Amino acid sequence: MSQAGPILFVSNAERPAFIAALDESRLFPIVDSDWASAARAVGEVQPAAVLAAMYGGHEPYMPLLAKTIADRPLYLPLVALDPQGMLPHNALPYASRGGNADRLIARLRAAMRVRTLHATVLRRLPEAKVAVPETDPVRDAMVLLIGRGAAYPALSVTLGERTGVVGALSIEAAAKHLNTRDIDGVVLAEGFTPRVTDAFLTVLAEDTRFRNLPVVVTAHQLTQSYDLPNLELISGEPAKVAANALPLIRQHAMEAQLSRTLRSIDAGGWLDPRSGLLTTEAFARDFAKAVEQTLARGGGLSVARFAFDPSNPRAQLDASRILSRLMRQMDFGAAQKDGSVIVVFAETDFRTAHMIARRLSAVMRHTSNGKHEMRSDPVVSVDSLSSSDTARSLLARLSADASRAAS
Repeated sequence: MSQAGPILFVSNAERPAFIAALDESRLFPIVDSDWASAARAVGEVQPAAVLAAMYGGHEPYMPLLAKTIADRPLYLPLVALDPQGMLPHNALPYASRGGNADRLIARLRAAMRVRTLHATVLRRLPEAKVAVPETDPVRDAMVLLIGRGAAYPALSVTLGERTGVVGALSIEAAAKHLNTRDIDGVVLAEGFTPRVTDAFLTVLAEDTRFRNLPVVVTAHQLTQSYDLPNLELISGEPAKVAANALPLIRQHAMEAQLSRTLRSIDAGGWLDPRSGLLTTEAFARDFAKAVEQTLARGGGLSVARFAFDPSNPRAQLDASRILSRLMRQMDFGAAQKDGSVIVVFAETDFRTAHMIARRLSAVMRHTSNGKHEMRSDPVVSVDSLSSSDTARSLLARLSADASRAAS
């Protein structure tokens, strides 16, 4: 894997054996620094990643180092080795657990991939009509919280203050969420036997879709290794679990955001990098064209409008992501300025469209945002094109249907 620059290892003690093994693997040339010179060394060494040993003496220097790294234009992974307390928002926790260099190499490679993706987006942005979303990626992230113990409600609230949360009380419910929505991290809380935890982690590791997911286990010692580079054991108070899990979740959400931005660049700027659906302008253009072609050729065209509580803007974003993932290839949609999402079902009659819309809204209904347990129950209206319609009259009728349904 190509990497520009060495790895900066920050510590006031000698290199542990597994760091020496990294250097010997020739994958990562390593430059050493003590804590007092760490922030300056970032500018001088221009590293591709920073490994910081949290073995004492780091306290006065960590905030400055984390800020120096966060301010760089290109994503620079900061991995905190064996942290005891709460970490800054951009420091990825890493427990050395007996010093296995392979696990650390896998963690670094996953982080470097995000850096490479970021470099690609930065290189291609000037030629594109695409704006990268300004929001902190963790705000738009979705975390799957699985558990049934006493800590579950507190974890749900603590995580929900910073990010989206979808809860699952069983592994079966969790599997369903993993298959139907974009998840940026899994927090596996207490309430499961070691055997169930082991089976769940094994399944995640065997599925390439989930292999790079951050998975945080709060209640069990992990006695064996899994092919999950972002698996971490974080125990303690819910506030500490959330603070140390969020940097891993943020990195995954950033990777997803960068991938959507690249898709948007490839699509000439017609895709919205935040939602993954069309921009409103592209939607208006494609919808007018679809109506025109259907009226000329015959066949069916149906539309569904999913409207959400305007006081819960998060619901529209989550619904958009779900739709961009579950929609059929021939369908298209966009988040609207009024807080709704409209989807066009090509070659589809009213009955079929109704059935598809019902199925999609059932998936949306399960999202809650930990903070206020805000549910995302959409008001759904469905309509079909008739021979006397225009694009405008069909949309106007759909909105009128929706306001009647809501009242």
